[in-house]
Amino acid sequence: MLSQPGAALQRNPIIAQMLERETGRRKPQGLPHALIIIVAVSWSLFQLWICSPIPYSIGFGVFNDTATRAIHLSFAIFLCFLGFPFLRSSPSDRVPFYDWAMAITAAFCACYLFIFQAELVRRPGIPAPQDVAVAIVGVALLLEATRRVMGVPMTVVAIFFLIYVFLGPYFPDLVSHRGASLSRAASQFWLTQEGVFGVPLGVSTSFVFLYVLFGAMLENAGAGAYLTALSFTLLGRLRGGPAKAAVVASGLHGLISGSSVANVLTCGPVTILLMKKAGFSAEKAGAIEVAAGSNGQIMPPVMGAAAFLMAEYTNIPYSRIIQHAFVPAILAYFSLLYIVHIEAVKMGMGSAGKAMTPFRARLLRGLILLSGGAVVVCVAYYVLAWIPTVFGSYSFLAFGFLLTAGYLLLLVISLRFPRLPEGDADALMRADSVTPTLFAGLYFLLPTMVLVWGLMVMEMSPGLAAYYACLMMIMILLTQKPLAALIRREPVKPRLTEAASRLLLSLMNGAKNMVGIGLATATAGIVVGAVSLTGVGQVLASLVEVISGGYLPAVLVLTAVLAIILGMGLPTTANYIIVSTLLAPVIYNISAAHGMGIPYLAVHLFCLYFGVMADATPPVALAAFAASGISGGNPFKTGVQGFIYELRTAVLPFVFLYNQEILLINIKNVWHFAWVFLTSAMACVAFASITQRYMLVKTKIWEMVALALAMMFLFRPDIPQDTLFPPYAELPPSQVMETVAALEEGGTMRLRLETDYGNGRVVRQTVVLPCVGEDAEKRLENAGAYLAWDGDNLMVDDVGYASRLERLGVNMEDPTRVLGVEIPNDRPSKWIFSAPGLLILAGVYLAQRKRKRAGDAARSREAAGAAPQGLPLVPEA
Repeated sequence: MLSQPGAALQRNPIIAQMLERETGRRKPQGLPHALIIIVAVSWSLFQLWICSPIPYSIGFGVFNDTATRAIHLSFAIFLCFLGFPFLRSSPSDRVPFYDWAMAITAAFCACYLFIFQAELVRRPGIPAPQDVAVAIVGVALLLEATRRVMGVPMTVVAIFFLIYVFLGPYFPDLVSHRGASLSRAASQFWLTQEGVFGVPLGVSTSFVFLYVLFGAMLENAGAGAYLTALSFTLLGRLRGGPAKAAVVASGLHGLISGSSVANVLTCGPVTILLMKKAGFSAEKAGAIEVAAGSNGQIMPPVMGAAAFLMAEYTNIPYSRIIQHAFVPAILAYFSLLYIVHIEAVKMGMGSAGKAMTPFRARLLRGLILLSGGAVVVCVAYYVLAWIPTVFGSYSFLAFGFLLTAGYLLLLVISLRFPRLPEGDADALMRADSVTPTLFAGLYFLLPTMVLVWGLMVMEMSPGLAAYYACLMMIMILLTQKPLAALIRREPVKPRLTEAASRLLLSLMNGAKNMVGIGLATATAGIVVGAVSLTGVGQVLASLVEVISGGYLPAVLVLTAVLAIILGMGLPTTANYIIVSTLLAPVIYNISAAHGMGIPYLAVHLFCLYFGVMADATPPVALAAFAASGISGGNPFKTGVQGFIYELRTAVLPFVFLYNQEILLINIKNVWHFAWVFLTSAMACVAFASITQRYMLVKTKIWEMVALALAMMFLFRPDIPQDTLFPPYAELPPSQVMETVAALEEGGTMRLRLETDYGNGRVVRQTVVLPCVGEDAEKRLENAGAYLAWDGDNLMVDDVGYASRLERLGVNMEDPTRVLGVEIPNDRPSKWIFSAPGLLILAGVYLAQRKRKRAGDAARSREAAGAAPQGLPLVPEA
């Protein structure tokens, strides 16, 4: 996951601090060092074992969820106390006795659920005194381990929620609760799957570890160097090429790494150096890497472990989540590429090393490359989908045979080209041709193909698909160097030793990189457990609704601010868990109460995006500190500039909540998708031009207003559509039953309600209810709505317990009148209304091009007038 920067960089105090956060500062020698390696490798092997089908085939070594989570946390917490010292002044070359004691005690407390599983099952909810003691010690040591690895802020958040559990009656009335006994809290947080050993840690155990291990294997096999070299070969010689290559390289690294700091430390030592050579300031070079590295957490398939948690929280298959998240991630990187291009144009940069290829030729070459890549991807996908149909039960063997043959073929082809430069900036800039670099490591894409085949074609679980991808990586790690030596007729034995060392290093690094994630998800379980124990989620929902006045945009802004504030001290994964637990239901319910029906997945992605923003938001921007340590720039200025670049990432969540086609929801065909992507990309161009105040030349005020209008038409064509053509027509209460009866089974019905809360507060809202049942009365009852006439008014006479209507805030305490039922209007497609946006954008472009040509002509006349008559306009050689 994290390749180690060079020795010079490691001496930098900021880089050293970032590396300590990732892998631990303590470097003991002798037996403790060997023990750390053995434990780390054992952890990786254990995770491979529990995710493989072998235990179920032989009937041995099968562990249930409780056991795997307990063992997983025991490995993480044991490695933490051995690898992370108590204080920065504590010994770093040995493990003190108190850390040994804490490591062993913490590991025992974590494994307590596994060791005494049978006894705990026989006394559910009635913990014995020793159970409570273990829980208290376990939570205390977990908080200490979290402080060492993740820092003080996350520990403080967890402690606050623990205090809230016990001192609930003493809090203000709005957020008070009965409180909980020590026995009840111990059972909730440590002895059940409602707290520390809950869903977040389960996701870390079942899915996340193997994807982190997969990334570590790719990095140690040389895939990181390959992706960086390929990016520089493709883009390095364009205007501002090093910066563009840094963006693409970070995006490709995001495919295998879910950490913004890891992305910066992996790509930064090369990309930031080349950006500074090209003319970017230290702060801007670092900020570009910050923005690119942070967005690695929104790039599927890993997404910083959030995609796996999302799958658990939303009950949406993981394969669908990464599909929905793909287009926004591509738009974020496309916007950053355009911003980098604007920066290069503003600074008057040319190409790196040789004359730039004409625009038309570059455009044609890019289109050919993209088209070729798309054709290869489509052919590969349909071939993979064709295998199960043809080979049936033998499809796995057929796929393995094709994969092995393809690997050997691509490996032989790669040997015909020069070896890839690893970390050599000058060698990267000297590379001229794409073909040698592309084929020199094309076989690195095969493990990703295995992952896609398992997820999309065979519909495996994410853990099993990652298991087979890791097996493919193990084969590559063990064979690529020895086979290359054999074909080149070089000594094979040294290559075999190197291959074994790389595999061992991958297993060790994968485990070390998981220590922080494992502890973060376990500690986040304390927050989740406290929310479910105290019911503060419902209280917070009411509080947010009161503060926002039930106005959805205000709720979204509050959520974004909270996510950024929490993210200043929490890792993105923990931030996402807390914010989605507290506020995702609030957003979802308020949107449903207003008749919008925002998908739950879009709400969770919204929470994730603003958690990512925190890594680039001063004053605590870890990615910015890492980048400034490499660039030598000011950390605060780097963070501010990175935040400005990241504004494009902050806009996207507000857009895809309302324009859900960007998430590939309700996409009808390929032309629909193409139009959505084109208009969204052009909207990103407009937004980048506004934030940078530049397109071809500096933008004027009227041009910025026009670009903002174009961006609205392109990102939100539903606004002019709804203004000109209302989406729904409201029918009177007398037609409610008739209309509901005519609706399609399994669809939705929209009731317009008016609730009188007293004190003159009357709220009107549209509720969207599921349409399930044979007739109108049954459909309404299934949704929780029991209607009755009271004179001329149709009233909600009763509300079903735990029904959809009750969850939307309708109850019997406040009289609710049915104003009518809404039915959709026939109206033109909203995408017609994005065409004016393209026209406005084109108008601004033409106006800027005219102004640019006039400026170029004026500068040419000035240069001609300044030159002596009869002399050439260029100096003599």
